[in-house]
Amino acid sequence: MLEQSRQDAPSPWHEGELAMQRSVGVVERMDGPGRNFLRKAMPEQHRAFFPMLPFVVLGAVDAKGDVWATVRAGHPGFLASPEPEILEVHLPRDTADPADAGMEDGGAIAMLGIQLETRRRNRLNGVIHRTEAGAFQVRVGQSFGNCPQYIQPRSSAFVRDPDVPTAMALLHSGQFDDRARRMIEGADTFFVASYVDRENGERQVDVSHRGGNAGFVRVGADGVLTVPDFPGNRFFNTLGNFLVNPKAGLVFIDFETGDMLQMTGRVEVLLDSPEVATFQRAERLWRFTPEEIVLRPDALPLRWSLPPGL
Repeated sequence: MLEQSRQDAPSPWHEGELAMQRSVGVVERMDGPGRNFLRKAMPEQHRAFFPMLPFVVLGAVDAKGDVWATVRAGHPGFLASPEPEILEVHLPRDTADPADAGMEDGGAIAMLGIQLETRRRNRLNGVIHRTEAGAFQVRVGQSFGNCPQYIQPRSSAFVRDPDVPTAMALLHSGQFDDRARRMIEGADTFFVASYVDRENGERQVDVSHRGGNAGFVRVGADGVLTVPDFPGNRFFNTLGNFLVNPKAGLVFIDFETGDMLQMTGRVEVLLDSPEVATFQRAERLWRFTPEEIVLRPDALPLRWSLPPGL
C-alpha cells in the first residue's frame, strides 16, 4: 500500500490553531507550511544546535493538569541528539521547580532551544522516556524552527556550577508582591507554556518566547496580566492552545540576578477589543489570571548582559 502523501494526510493543525488562522483568513495559506515545517524528527541543524546551549526552556503539565514553564541550565552538551527522533536531556530533578512534577516517564513535554545572542530558536514537543533521576529522553512529536523577531540579544555567563542549587528559599503566593510586579513591568522577555489533548488522545505541550519593549506586559490592579500579541508566523500554537484549553504557565527571568518568577493560571483570548489600540503593533490581546505564583531567587546559575550601547 502506498504511503499517504503529505497533502492527503490530515491537517497538522488542531482545531484551536485552525480557528485562529481562520480569524485572519490564512487557513489555506498555512496548510502547506504546516505540512512542510512541522516535522516528526529534528533536522541536522537542530540536532547540532541544542548541544551548544547553556540553558533550555521547558513546558510541562503536573498531575493536577496545571501547566508550568521553566528555564533549566547546564554545561553545553547537557542536551544531545543521538538520532533525529530523540533528544537526550541530562538534568537532575529539582523539587523547587514546579514544572519538574510534570517530567515523569510518559509525560508530555515542550522544549524551546533559544540562543539569545544570535536570536536563533528552535522548538519541539514530545514524550518523556525516563530511566534515571538525572536524565531523560524526549521522543519528538513535532520539531520546527522560529523566526528571530522580538528577541532581545543578550550574552550569558555562569556564576556557579549549574549542578549546584541555590541556597535561597522559594516563595509561594496567590498574588503578586512588589518584587514580582517589578519583574513583570520591567520585562522585555518571558516564556509561556500551554497544552491541548489531541483527538487521538495524545497530549501536545508547547512553550514559546514572547518579547517586546520593556513594560509590554501590563499588570492590572487586580493582578491580571494583559499581553499583546504581535504579528508573527501565523502558526498560532500558543493562542490556538488557549482557545481549546484556557490554561497557561508563564516564567519571567531577572537576567541580572538569576531570579525566576513562575506562575500557572487561566487565560482569556481577546480577538477584538478596543484595548488593542493602546498597545503599539498589537493585533490582539490575551489576559492571564494567575492561580499559583512561585518566586525563586537565584534559581538560575547564569547571568545575562545586553550588548554595548543597549
